Amino acid sequence: MKVRLADYNENWPKMFEAEAEYLETIFRDEVIRFEHFGSTSVKGMKAKPVIDMMCIVKNIEKIDSFNRHMDSLGYDVAGEWGIVGRRLFRKGGENRTHHIHFYQFDHPEIERHLVFRDYLRVHPQEANRYSRFKEDLAKCYDTTNGYSLAKKKFVSEMEQKALLWYKGINSE
Repeated sequence: MKVRLADYNENWPKMFEAEAEYLETIFRDEVIRFEHFGSTSVKGMKAKPVIDMMCIVKNIEKIDSFNRHMDSLGYDVAGEWGIVGRRLFRKGGENRTHHIHFYQFDHPEIERHLVFRDYLRVHPQEANRYSRFKEDLAKCYDTTNGYSLAKKKFVSEMEQKALLWYKGINSE
């Protein structure tokens, strides 16, 4: 898939809310809560214009029973897609609009994603640094495969800073 970076769009939070409301009508009692994460959830950040949504559920195994229904609604059913215990659905085909990541309430990826999001929201200078880094990468890579791989180390280092920040806040 081609790398598409966009300036922050005020409609991204609204797109998240609308999709969360819609998905709640499908998954109903399985849902504990939805979270908007990733670059589209951080005001002012450049991002691939794909809304990353986290759906925290009671039992991840039950989500598999919705695959056919989600497929019939136009979602690509991607299964775990490299993360054990996750279920991923993608909406929009080649012009994706949403990635919906389902995690059971006790999955360790939840904290990592949300702490990183919150860190970027509280540290605009870090969000700007990350945006600039992504812009530079987008000039070097045509497809998301190479782009995503190239930003992995940078993101991992920034996530470590975010976790230290989070632990510092919560140790007081």
